[in-house]
Amino acid sequence: MREEILLLGLSAGVLGALVGGLMLAVGLGMVTQNAHAGWVLVLPAGPIAGAVGYALAKRTAKRLAAGESPRGR
Repeated sequence: MREEILLLGLSAGVLGALVGGLMLAVGLGMVTQNAHAGWVLVLPAGPIAGAVGYALAKRTAKRLAAGESPRGR
């Protein structure tokens, strides 16, 4: 169980940081170039990064309930 929690935390953190960071970087780049449509990417970057972690947690919980290994082996 400890291994599954560690893997979930690491994968959620890495994927959330990649998705949210990319949205934030592209959106702020657009805003600094006076393209105000970049705010559409900047504002939801944090919640979307959290949603990635939530989706990973649900998938891992479903696999654990079914008796599978969370890594799919």
